[in-house]
Parts: sequence; structure tokens; C-alpha cells
Amino acid sequence: MISDRMAKVLPLLRTGPWPDVAAHAADLLGVDRIAVSVGSGSGEPEILWSSEGASRGFEDLQTVLGHGPGPDCLSGGIPVRVPDLARVRADRWPALVTEASALAVQAVFCFPLRIGAITLGVLTLVRSTAGHMSPAQGGDVTVLAGVVTERVLELVDPQLPSPEHQDLAALALPQAVVHQATGMVSVQLAVPLAEALLRLRAYAYSNTRTLNDTAQDIVSRRLRLAPDPQPPNDTDDADED
Repeated sequence: MISDRMAKVLPLLRTGPWPDVAAHAADLLGVDRIAVSVGSGSGEPEILWSSEGASRGFEDLQTVLGHGPGPDCLSGGIPVRVPDLARVRADRWPALVTEASALAVQAVFCFPLRIGAITLGVLTLVRSTAGHMSPAQGGDVTVLAGVVTERVLELVDPQLPSPEHQDLAALALPQAVVHQATGMVSVQLAVPLAEALLRLRAYAYSNTRTLNDTAQDIVSRRLRLAPDPQPPNDTDDADED
């Protein structure tokens, strides 16, 4: 069943700006922020759109660390509900729980954006207080995820370039800079693309920056990651005869 309020929100996905729709949906679902991410070539979610504040910070954190409920939802194709992050085993998502507490995120609910057996992305809801979603809210978010999935599909349909789709399409563009920076690091350090992405994440995390900001600096040539130091040569320290 879908609530009367959600039935009024869903049509806005086609007629209203996405941020406004997300605000209405967040209020209805009893959460603070909403984010939409899509699968990338690496098999990990990339942020397509996110509310500002806690949601954006949490999505950035998952992207930098490369793990969390969002990546698990994308890879498994099933909802991942975490009503209390403080009760999650520390070894499930290393570093995520500690860092999330600093963002005032205590509950996370991730729902796959699916078409048949294919998972296109993830709808993520974050809340600053712990607790489960109600059955009614669970029903509403399931329907919302289905409609958002249709919206995401329309973004890649060249037959649908209409203005009402541009708010999400434009927000997808910054992700291209991460791919560009990954390629540059791969060439500069002579490492595979997968390792280059790990280097980007490690730099961003160790310097308390977002992955996108780090990538922007690399593409703009304001930043160049240093190669690994060469191991010492034993013969250099040998005594000469």
C-alpha cells in the first residue's frame, strides 16, 4: 500500500525540481536527507544527487572508503537497513561507523534501483536518530525507489532530453572528473585504473577531503600524487673495498 501523501509526492518527480521533491519525500519518510547513486564501471555506486548536509557527507564517506550499506545494496541488489549504526560490528565496515558518528548519522536505509535482475543504483535515506522505519514508510519508500529508477533510466535515454530531466542530468556531470583523474593518476604512476582509484580514495580520506574535490585538483594540475618510494638498494650502503 502507498500512503495518500506519497501518492501526491510521486507526480512531482516529473513536474518539480528534484531537491524540492526530495525534501517532501524525506519529511514523509521520517528521515533527514535522501541521496541517489548509480552503479559505475567499477561496480561501486557514484553519487548522482544528494541533499546537502549529513546525506552528502555520508555518501562522500562511502565513496572514499569504498564500503558501506550503499555499496552492499548495489552489489547484492537487496535493501540494506541499518536502524542503528552504533550497533554494527566494527569489522563489517571498517572506519565507516566512527566517521559516520561525526556526521551525526545514526540510521541508514538503502534501497536498490532495480530493473528485473539488474541493479542500476541505490536510493539512500539517512537519519540523525536511531530506529526502524515504520511498515507504512517501508511501503512508501519501495514505491519511491521504483519511480526514481524510471527517472534514472530516462537520463540515459537520448529520446528524452526534456528540461524536467536536466536537474539530475547536470548533477551527474561532476562524476566524470573522478574518471578523468583516475586515468591521469593511472598514467602518472604507471598503475592499473583500479589501483589509481584506490590511491585517490586514500589521499582524500587521509586529508579529510571529498573524492570529487581531490579529483578536481588533479585534473586542474593543482595536485599530483607522489609515486611509492623506491626500496633501498643494498649495494648503495655497502662498504667499498
